[in-house]
Amino acid sequence: MAELTFEITKHLGVLSTSARGWTKELNLVSWNERDPKYDIREWNPDHSRMGKGVTLTDEEVEVLKKLLNGEEIEDDINEEDFV
Repeated sequence: MAELTFEITKHLGVLSTSARGWTKELNLVSWNERDPKYDIREWNPDHSRMGKGVTLTDEEVEVLKKLLNGEEIEDDINEEDFV
């Protein structure tokens, strides 16, 4: 299995801190020397270990931002197909 490499290129903020000191963070992370993407996951205090997380493209972050702001998002689902 190939080694996973990462670099936190920009720390954007801490969402929460657990009792054991791990922080759930939003960062821009370059995985395996690729272009950085938005990343939400838990990190230990020195960022040497991480939990499972989610990585988002710029476009996905824009959609998430709209959803969180309560804006209606167009989708490809026809609701009449489910009635």
